[in-house]
Amino acid sequence: MANHALLNSIEHSDLRVITQRGDEYDDNLWFTPTFVDEIRSVQAHYPIVFHKNPESGQFTPITLFGFEQHENLFLQDDKWDAAYLPLSVQRLPFFIGKQEITTDGITEQERVITIDLDSPRVSKTEGIELFLEYGGNSPYLEDIATILETLHHGLQGNEAFVKALTTLNLLESMTLDITLDNGANHQLIGFYTINEEVLNNLSPENIVRLHNAGYLQATYLILASQVHFRDLVARKNQRISHTADE
Repeated sequence: MANHALLNSIEHSDLRVITQRGDEYDDNLWFTPTFVDEIRSVQAHYPIVFHKNPESGQFTPITLFGFEQHENLFLQDDKWDAAYLPLSVQRLPFFIGKQEITTDGITEQERVITIDLDSPRVSKTEGIELFLEYGGNSPYLEDIATILETLHHGLQGNEAFVKALTTLNLLESMTLDITLDNGANHQLIGFYTINEEVLNNLSPENIVRLHNAGYLQATYLILASQVHFRDLVARKNQRISHTADE
């Protein structure tokens, strides 16, 4: 279970963060959230689909790394085998938290950086320092702050993006049947994708609305990213073959 703490230079002056990649650092992620402004970068390497929260019913665009839980097919020999690392992965073990600030009797909520102290990335002997010796944030922590801010605004914007898609009936459930080289069959279910037929038959007015909102390109890029399912299958076959040879 995560142990989030408000990051500060007094209590955490000696903390470091390990930036290597591997299962031992909880990189065995099946998927991770993405957002409209990141989709161009993500779709060049990964398939993008939508995940539906079973409790809230809210859809979220996600970057898919494997076909089952705890499977990340982009982890190769303790390296992340892709040129782009999604921001929601880059930011770990940091998160955005909130704390109340009272000024002149007015209480407001301020965004702050929290850190998961139980993350295997957190160390006192290895990794990159978070704070400078004589005070102030390290360049690494400044970069993390920028990533968290970008991620915060991007994920907040997903609600409007998804609303535009669902209003136009552009999301449909998907099932992907996979046969591996060893004859094993897998089925990817529970995710959603863009309904290409509905998209192709949108009225000119709705096309313009999507374009003006900045969503049309992202929608087509999500469709284009489906080509990477073939890459995932190839990675799965390669991993099975490598395991069999050991």
